Amino acid sequence: MTDTTTADRATASSSGAPRTGPVGIGVVGAGVISDQYLGNLTQFPDLRVLFIADIDEERAAAQAEKWGVPGSGSVAELLAHDDVEIVVNLTIPAAHVEVALAAVAAGKHVWGEKPYALDRESGQRLLAAAQEAGVRVAVAPDTFLGAGLQTALRVVRQGDIGAPLTGLALFQVPGPESWHPSPEFLFAHGAGPMFDVGPYYLTTLVQVFGPVAKVTATSSKARETRVIGSGPKAGTEFPVEVPTHVSALLQFESGASAQAVFSFDSKLARAGFVEIAGTEGTAVFPDPNMFDGDTLVHTGGDEPTVVPASGSTFTRGTGVAELAQAIRGGRRERVPGELAFHVLDVMVSLAESAERDESVVVASSLEPTPELPEDWDPSVATLS
Repeated sequence: MTDTTTADRATASSSGAPRTGPVGIGVVGAGVISDQYLGNLTQFPDLRVLFIADIDEERAAAQAEKWGVPGSGSVAELLAHDDVEIVVNLTIPAAHVEVALAAVAAGKHVWGEKPYALDRESGQRLLAAAQEAGVRVAVAPDTFLGAGLQTALRVVRQGDIGAPLTGLALFQVPGPESWHPSPEFLFAHGAGPMFDVGPYYLTTLVQVFGPVAKVTATSSKARETRVIGSGPKAGTEFPVEVPTHVSALLQFESGASAQAVFSFDSKLARAGFVEIAGTEGTAVFPDPNMFDGDTLVHTGGDEPTVVPASGSTFTRGTGVAELAQAIRGGRRERVPGELAFHVLDVMVSLAESAERDESVVVASSLEPTPELPEDWDPSVATLS
């Protein structure tokens, strides 16, 4: 965790004075997901989106024009921009650490898309570099900052289902090649259902139960190639490099346990399912890949109690606003790199367990982050 002193040093302007007011943002990666981010980042008053960079500079320029961003160009130009304080890293998974390390070396804080890294070693190297530079590294998913999961976490933490004991998480779909126009990267090293979608479910379980202590898993690959089903490349065959089904058992340091399935091999879709059983009841959470949704609480009656979501319903980019406020306030952000690294460690351990056919101890640990105030709203200016 970055302390207040290093955080203040990292947010100083070129004149040496502490920065105040809205936080400058630079976005690396002008692909499809950038629209979701820019739609929010450009309307949060505590942020100023100043620059968009992409290896395809024409694409960066088009996005900058679309969203009213004043600058665009190369990554090097973005990193040289003194007023950019947070680099929002929306590159492909294989480039996440490389781009983040370059931003850290330039004295920038980083918000990155998941997965945090593809292996423990590069993830640890990024955390160490950020600590040395006195900057923050925060990583998606920030879905648990949305009204849906924040409400669900309050339900559990205030004791509505008693002490949480077990969890069940299910993500089962036929596979994104049926609808995604360019799905190859989702079946490449660093992706698959576990690394691509697992962070949403595992982050949610860690927020409920605390750190994972040990995992056991099995995995399989339904076929060696798949065919793109829609878009301009429809009919194109591509290789499958990773398991497309993972069944996992998780044991937490608290003594609680959970089961999870991550699959691209099921014709029956069961996505967005997280269930937490406690000593006095069971809570069914909203989809951990979304920012909204009600919580259902079962305590033995005929019908569950419906707890409506309360809080912010803004989507991707919410964590960037919370990070900016944490930087200015000299406090810890709610989606820190340590959380992302622990989730990465869990996923790598699950992959190792499946490959070795044995349980694997998870070495990293962390403290779950506190909920946001119920009235927190990133559309309200707090940094004047």
